[in-house]
Amino acid sequence: MWNMKQTSNASFNPDPPTASEPSSSQSIFLEKSFACAVAIMAQLRAPGGCPWDREQTFDSIRRYTLEETYEVLDAIERKDWAGLKDELGDLLLQVLFYAEMAKEAEYFTLQDAIDNLSNKLIRRHPHVFANREGVETSAQVLKNWEEIKKSERAGAPNVREASLLDQVSRSLPALMEASKLGSKAASIGFDWSEAAPVFDKLQEELDELRQAIASGRTAEQEEELGDVLFTVVNLARKLGVQSEFALRASNAKFRRRFAAMEASAPETSSISELGPEELEKLWDRVKTEEREGFESE
Repeated sequence: MWNMKQTSNASFNPDPPTASEPSSSQSIFLEKSFACAVAIMAQLRAPGGCPWDREQTFDSIRRYTLEETYEVLDAIERKDWAGLKDELGDLLLQVLFYAEMAKEAEYFTLQDAIDNLSNKLIRRHPHVFANREGVETSAQVLKNWEEIKKSERAGAPNVREASLLDQVSRSLPALMEASKLGSKAASIGFDWSEAAPVFDKLQEELDELRQAIASGRTAEQEEELGDVLFTVVNLARKLGVQSEFALRASNAKFRRRFAAMEASAPETSSISELGPEELEKLWDRVKTEEREGFESE
Protein backbone atom coordinates (compact mmCIF):
# COMPACT_ATOMS: atom_id res chain seq x y z
CA MET A 1 0.00 0.00 0.00
CA TRP A 2 1.12 3.52 -0.68
CA ASN A 3 1.66 5.93 2.16
CA MET A 4 1.15 9.53 1.14
CA LYS A 5 3.51 10.76 3.86
CA GLN A 6 6.26 8.63 2.41
CA THR A 7 5.41 9.44 -1.19
CA SER A 8 6.00 13.16 -1.23
CA ASN A 9 7.92 15.81 0.66
CA ALA A 10 6.27 18.65 -1.22
CA SER A 11 5.15 21.61 0.85
CA PHE A 12 1.46 21.13 0.07
CA ASN A 13 -0.78 22.12 2.94
CA PRO A 14 -4.44 21.97 1.94
CA ASP A 15 -7.15 23.10 4.30
CA PRO A 16 -9.14 19.92 4.92
CA PRO A 17 -12.43 20.13 6.79
CA THR A 18 -12.70 18.92 10.36
CA ALA A 19 -14.96 16.11 11.50
CA SER A 20 -16.55 18.48 14.02
CA GLU A 21 -18.48 20.38 11.34
CA PRO A 22 -22.28 20.21 11.75
CA SER A 23 -24.02 17.20 10.22
CA SER A 24 -26.05 19.55 8.03
CA SER A 25 -22.78 20.36 6.25
CA GLN A 26 -21.97 16.71 5.56
CA SER A 27 -22.22 17.15 1.79
CA ILE A 28 -19.85 20.12 1.87
CA PHE A 29 -17.54 18.19 4.21
CA LEU A 30 -17.35 15.30 1.74
CA GLU A 31 -16.86 17.64 -1.20
CA LYS A 32 -13.93 19.39 0.52
CA SER A 33 -12.35 16.08 1.54
CA PHE A 34 -12.58 14.72 -2.00
CA ALA A 35 -11.23 17.96 -3.50
CA CYS A 36 -8.34 17.79 -1.04
CA ALA A 37 -7.42 14.25 -2.17
CA VAL A 38 -7.65 15.28 -5.85
CA ALA A 39 -5.39 18.28 -5.20
CA ILE A 40 -2.82 16.11 -3.42
CA MET A 41 -2.72 13.68 -6.34
CA ALA A 42 -2.32 16.55 -8.81
CA GLN A 43 0.63 17.97 -6.88
CA LEU A 44 2.33 14.59 -6.60
CA ARG A 45 2.26 14.36 -10.41
CA ALA A 46 3.13 18.02 -11.03
CA PRO A 47 6.66 19.32 -11.76
CA GLY A 48 8.50 19.37 -8.47
CA GLY A 49 6.24 16.65 -7.07
CA CYS A 50 7.20 13.09 -6.23
CA PRO A 51 9.66 11.48 -8.70
CA TRP A 52 8.11 8.02 -8.26
CA ASP A 53 4.53 9.22 -8.80
CA ARG A 54 5.58 11.28 -11.83
CA GLU A 55 7.21 8.23 -13.46
CA GLN A 56 4.09 6.05 -13.29
CA THR A 57 2.00 5.17 -16.34
CA PHE A 58 -1.33 3.45 -16.90
CA ASP A 59 0.52 0.17 -17.46
CA SER A 60 2.76 0.44 -14.40
CA ILE A 61 -0.13 1.19 -12.02
CA ARG A 62 -2.26 -1.78 -13.08
CA ARG A 63 -0.63 -4.27 -10.73
CA TYR A 64 -1.24 -2.00 -7.73
CA THR A 65 -4.92 -1.68 -8.66
CA LEU A 66 -5.29 -5.44 -8.58
CA GLU A 67 -3.42 -5.71 -5.27
CA GLU A 68 -5.53 -3.01 -3.63
CA THR A 69 -8.75 -4.63 -4.86
CA TYR A 70 -7.81 -7.92 -3.24
CA GLU A 71 -6.78 -6.16 -0.04
CA VAL A 72 -10.28 -4.65 0.11
CA LEU A 73 -11.74 -8.15 -0.27
CA ASP A 74 -9.43 -9.48 2.42
CA ALA A 75 -10.46 -6.78 4.91
CA ILE A 76 -14.14 -7.53 4.26
CA GLU A 77 -13.65 -11.27 4.71
CA ARG A 78 -11.82 -10.70 8.00
CA LYS A 79 -14.46 -8.13 9.07
CA ASP A 80 -11.58 -5.74 9.72
CA TRP A 81 -13.60 -2.54 9.44
CA ALA A 82 -10.76 -0.25 10.47
CA GLY A 83 -8.58 -1.94 7.87
CA LEU A 84 -11.35 -1.64 5.28
CA LYS A 85 -11.38 2.12 5.82
CA ASP A 86 -7.69 2.26 4.90
CA GLU A 87 -8.01 -0.17 2.00
CA LEU A 88 -10.92 1.73 0.45
CA GLY A 89 -8.78 4.85 0.60
CA ASP A 90 -5.96 3.02 -1.16
CA LEU A 91 -8.38 1.80 -3.82
CA LEU A 92 -9.69 5.34 -4.28
CA LEU A 93 -6.09 6.42 -4.80
CA GLN A 94 -5.99 4.20 -7.88
CA VAL A 95 -8.99 6.04 -9.33
CA LEU A 96 -7.39 9.42 -8.63
CA PHE A 97 -4.12 8.26 -10.18
CA TYR A 98 -5.73 7.08 -13.43
CA ALA A 99 -7.91 10.18 -13.65
CA GLU A 100 -4.95 12.53 -13.17
CA MET A 101 -2.93 10.74 -15.86
CA ALA A 102 -5.95 10.81 -18.20
CA LYS A 103 -6.31 14.56 -17.64
CA GLU A 104 -2.63 15.10 -18.39
CA ALA A 105 -2.99 13.15 -21.64
CA GLU A 106 -6.22 15.03 -22.42
CA TYR A 107 -8.22 11.78 -22.65
CA PHE A 108 -10.87 12.80 -20.10
CA THR A 109 -11.17 14.35 -16.64
CA LEU A 110 -12.22 13.00 -13.28
CA GLN A 111 -15.37 15.10 -13.62
CA ASP A 112 -16.15 13.26 -16.87
CA ALA A 113 -15.79 9.90 -15.14
CA ILE A 114 -18.01 10.94 -12.22
CA ASP A 115 -20.66 12.41 -14.52
CA ASN A 116 -20.65 9.22 -16.60
CA LEU A 117 -21.16 7.16 -13.44
CA SER A 118 -24.02 9.33 -12.17
CA ASN A 119 -25.76 9.27 -15.54
CA LYS A 120 -25.31 5.51 -15.83
CA LEU A 121 -26.72 4.85 -12.35
CA ILE A 122 -29.79 6.98 -13.12
CA ARG A 123 -30.24 5.47 -16.58
CA ARG A 124 -29.97 1.88 -15.33
CA HIS A 125 -32.31 2.39 -12.36
CA PRO A 126 -35.48 3.67 -14.06
CA HIS A 127 -37.54 1.97 -11.32
CA VAL A 128 -35.98 4.41 -8.86
CA PHE A 129 -35.41 7.61 -10.84
CA ALA A 130 -38.08 7.39 -13.55
CA ASN A 131 -40.90 5.92 -11.48
CA ARG A 132 -41.07 2.83 -13.69
CA GLU A 133 -43.27 0.21 -12.05
CA GLY A 134 -43.11 -3.56 -12.15
CA VAL A 135 -39.63 -3.94 -10.65
CA GLU A 136 -39.89 -5.40 -7.18
CA THR A 137 -37.22 -8.10 -6.91
CA SER A 138 -33.44 -8.25 -7.34
CA ALA A 139 -33.88 -10.70 -10.21
CA GLN A 140 -36.05 -8.18 -12.08
CA VAL A 141 -33.50 -5.44 -11.42
CA LEU A 142 -30.68 -7.56 -12.88
CA LYS A 143 -32.80 -8.49 -15.90
CA ASN A 144 -33.57 -4.82 -16.60
CA TRP A 145 -29.91 -3.90 -16.04
CA GLU A 146 -28.78 -6.36 -18.72
CA GLU A 147 -31.46 -5.19 -21.15
CA ILE A 148 -30.47 -1.55 -20.66
CA LYS A 149 -26.78 -2.42 -21.12
CA LYS A 150 -27.62 -4.25 -24.34
CA SER A 151 -29.58 -1.25 -25.59
CA GLU A 152 -26.70 1.09 -24.72
CA ARG A 153 -24.19 -1.05 -26.60
CA ALA A 154 -26.44 -1.19 -29.65
CA GLY A 155 -26.56 2.61 -29.78
CA ALA A 156 -22.89 3.18 -29.04
CA PRO A 157 -20.65 4.22 -31.97
CA ASN A 158 -17.74 2.05 -33.10
CA VAL A 159 -18.82 -0.92 -30.98
CA ARG A 160 -18.54 -4.16 -32.89
CA GLU A 161 -18.85 -7.46 -31.07
CA ALA A 162 -18.31 -10.56 -33.16
CA SER A 163 -19.57 -12.72 -30.32
CA LEU A 164 -21.89 -12.45 -27.33
CA LEU A 165 -18.91 -13.46 -25.21
CA ASP A 166 -16.94 -10.40 -26.34
CA GLN A 167 -18.93 -8.56 -23.67
CA VAL A 168 -16.87 -10.42 -21.04
CA SER A 169 -13.52 -8.76 -20.41
CA ARG A 170 -10.49 -10.93 -21.08
CA SER A 171 -8.58 -9.10 -18.35
CA LEU A 172 -10.70 -10.51 -15.51
CA PRO A 173 -9.22 -13.05 -13.09
CA ALA A 174 -9.67 -16.48 -14.68
CA LEU A 175 -12.24 -17.77 -12.19
CA MET A 176 -14.41 -14.69 -12.61
CA GLU A 177 -14.04 -14.73 -16.39
CA ALA A 178 -15.12 -18.39 -16.54
CA SER A 179 -18.18 -17.65 -14.41
CA LYS A 180 -19.19 -14.66 -16.53
CA LEU A 181 -18.67 -16.61 -19.76
CA GLY A 182 -21.00 -19.29 -18.42
CA SER A 183 -23.58 -16.68 -17.43
CA LYS A 184 -23.50 -15.07 -20.88
CA ALA A 185 -23.97 -18.43 -22.58
CA ALA A 186 -26.81 -19.21 -20.16
CA SER A 187 -28.55 -15.96 -21.11
CA ILE A 188 -29.44 -17.50 -24.50
CA GLY A 189 -30.29 -20.92 -23.05
CA PHE A 190 -26.92 -22.63 -23.57
CA ASP A 191 -26.63 -24.07 -20.08
CA TRP A 192 -27.42 -27.07 -17.91
CA SER A 193 -30.99 -27.13 -16.62
CA GLU A 194 -29.77 -27.77 -13.06
CA ALA A 195 -26.63 -28.53 -11.09
CA ALA A 196 -26.91 -32.36 -11.14
CA PRO A 197 -25.88 -32.89 -14.83
CA VAL A 198 -22.78 -30.77 -14.24
CA PHE A 199 -21.38 -33.55 -12.06
CA ASP A 200 -21.55 -35.91 -15.05
CA LYS A 201 -19.68 -33.34 -17.14
CA LEU A 202 -17.11 -32.93 -14.36
CA GLN A 203 -16.55 -36.71 -14.25
CA GLU A 204 -16.13 -36.71 -18.03
CA GLU A 205 -13.49 -33.97 -17.81
CA LEU A 206 -11.68 -35.77 -14.97
CA ASP A 207 -11.54 -38.96 -17.06
CA GLU A 208 -10.05 -36.98 -19.96
CA LEU A 209 -7.49 -35.45 -17.59
CA ARG A 210 -6.47 -38.93 -16.39
CA GLN A 211 -6.01 -40.01 -20.01
CA ALA A 212 -3.88 -36.92 -20.71
CA ILE A 213 -1.72 -37.65 -17.66
CA ALA A 214 -1.27 -41.24 -18.82
CA SER A 215 -0.21 -40.00 -22.25
CA GLY A 216 2.55 -37.87 -20.73
CA ARG A 217 1.77 -34.96 -23.05
CA THR A 218 2.16 -31.76 -21.02
CA ALA A 219 0.17 -29.47 -23.34
CA GLU A 220 -2.77 -31.89 -23.32
CA GLN A 221 -2.64 -32.15 -19.53
CA GLU A 222 -2.80 -28.38 -19.19
CA GLU A 223 -5.76 -28.18 -21.57
CA GLU A 224 -7.72 -30.91 -19.79
CA LEU A 225 -6.98 -29.46 -16.35
CA GLY A 226 -8.32 -26.14 -17.63
CA ASP A 227 -11.51 -27.91 -18.73
CA VAL A 228 -11.89 -29.37 -15.23
CA LEU A 229 -11.49 -25.96 -13.64
CA PHE A 230 -13.94 -24.37 -16.11
CA THR A 231 -16.54 -27.03 -15.29
CA VAL A 232 -16.05 -26.59 -11.52
CA VAL A 233 -16.55 -22.83 -11.87
CA ASN A 234 -19.78 -23.39 -13.77
CA LEU A 235 -20.93 -25.89 -11.16
CA ALA A 236 -20.42 -23.14 -8.59
CA ARG A 237 -22.44 -20.78 -10.78
CA LYS A 238 -25.33 -23.26 -10.98
CA LEU A 239 -25.22 -23.59 -7.18
CA GLY A 240 -25.31 -19.81 -6.79
CA VAL A 241 -21.81 -19.77 -5.31
CA GLN A 242 -19.09 -17.30 -6.25
CA SER A 243 -16.13 -19.54 -7.13
CA GLU A 244 -13.61 -16.78 -6.38
CA PHE A 245 -14.95 -16.33 -2.85
CA ALA A 246 -15.32 -20.08 -2.30
CA LEU A 247 -11.66 -20.61 -3.22
CA ARG A 248 -10.54 -17.70 -1.04
CA ALA A 249 -12.44 -19.25 1.88
CA SER A 250 -10.71 -22.58 1.26
CA ASN A 251 -7.35 -20.80 1.07
CA ALA A 252 -8.06 -19.19 4.43
CA LYS A 253 -9.09 -22.56 5.89
CA PHE A 254 -5.87 -24.17 4.64
CA ARG A 255 -3.81 -21.34 6.17
CA ARG A 256 -5.62 -21.77 9.49
CA ARG A 257 -5.24 -25.53 9.62
CA PHE A 258 -1.61 -25.49 8.48
CA ALA A 259 -0.75 -22.95 11.19
CA ALA A 260 -2.48 -25.17 13.77
CA MET A 261 -0.53 -28.15 12.46
CA GLU A 262 2.73 -26.21 12.85
CA ALA A 263 1.77 -25.26 16.41
CA SER A 264 0.97 -28.89 17.33
CA ALA A 265 4.22 -30.35 15.97
CA PRO A 266 6.46 -32.06 18.53
CA GLU A 267 8.72 -29.58 20.31
CA THR A 268 11.72 -31.79 19.64
CA SER A 269 11.58 -31.32 15.88
CA SER A 270 10.71 -28.80 13.21
CA ILE A 271 7.67 -29.52 11.08
CA SER A 272 9.96 -29.58 8.04
CA GLU A 273 11.73 -32.59 9.57
CA LEU A 274 8.58 -34.71 9.82
CA GLY A 275 7.78 -37.40 7.27
CA PRO A 276 4.63 -37.61 5.12
CA GLU A 277 2.86 -40.03 7.47
CA GLU A 278 3.53 -37.86 10.54
CA LEU A 279 2.36 -34.74 8.72
CA GLU A 280 -0.83 -36.51 7.61
CA LYS A 281 -1.56 -37.56 11.22
CA LEU A 282 -1.07 -33.97 12.43
CA TRP A 283 -3.33 -32.68 9.65
CA ASP A 284 -6.09 -35.18 10.50
CA ARG A 285 -5.84 -34.27 14.19
CA VAL A 286 -6.16 -30.55 13.43
CA LYS A 287 -9.22 -31.16 11.21
CA THR A 288 -10.87 -33.31 13.89
CA GLU A 289 -10.21 -30.79 16.66
CA GLU A 290 -11.51 -27.94 14.49
CA ARG A 291 -14.73 -29.77 13.65
CA GLU A 292 -15.30 -30.75 17.28
CA GLY A 293 -14.76 -27.13 18.28
CA PHE A 294 -17.36 -25.92 15.79
CA GLU A 295 -19.88 -28.56 16.92
CA SER A 296 -19.50 -27.54 20.57
CA GLU A 297 -20.28 -23.87 19.84
